[in-house]
Amino acid sequence: KRNRKNKRLKGRSIQERPALVDEGTEIGHWEADTVVGSPKGRGAAVFTAVEKVTHDYIAIRISGRTCAGIEEAIAHLKSEYGQDRFSQVFKTITVDNGTECETFTQLESLGTKVYFAPPYSSWERPQNERHNGILRQYIPKGTGIDGYSDEDILNIADEINSRPRRVLDYQTPAELFNTFLDEVYAIENVS
Repeated sequence: KRNRKNKRLKGRSIQERPALVDEGTEIGHWEADTVVGSPKGRGAAVFTAVEKVTHDYIAIRISGRTCAGIEEAIAHLKSEYGQDRFSQVFKTITVDNGTECETFTQLESLGTKVYFAPPYSSWERPQNERHNGILRQYIPKGTGIDGYSDEDILNIADEINSRPRRVLDYQTPAELFNTFLDEVYAIENVS
């Protein structure tokens, strides 16, 4: 046996996260992670994020579970939602303490607060873990992500977001999140 060293957190601890995030009353608070295909974690991976109120699920194929892969996902999100409104769509993001997640601290410059969960405590981000379990219905464990295109991963996320949920009064995450986006971007059009 070897002793595990306590990893130093890469930034703000999840204990510093405002209680408002856990109350589930405000949209824009996210939990994020990476999903690997091969048992050794090599090759392509999937960046995933889930919004805590609407349960909207984002899945983006990235080159690997590395800082470079996370930077690809961040660039995709910036181009998708725009830098001007980014902090309104992503108010907070909670990630694990993996080395690939260090890159998330750059989002602080856009106004997004980033929180890090302690190592080996996936229960601190339950919604993301649950949604990654749903993703595994489409991409079983041990199956390489390299066999899936960017479009395949986006289609899987769209399908997951199209499922009505009892917890959402049988609305879909896509419906609720699109309503939220309409509100965020309507502010821009009125000004």
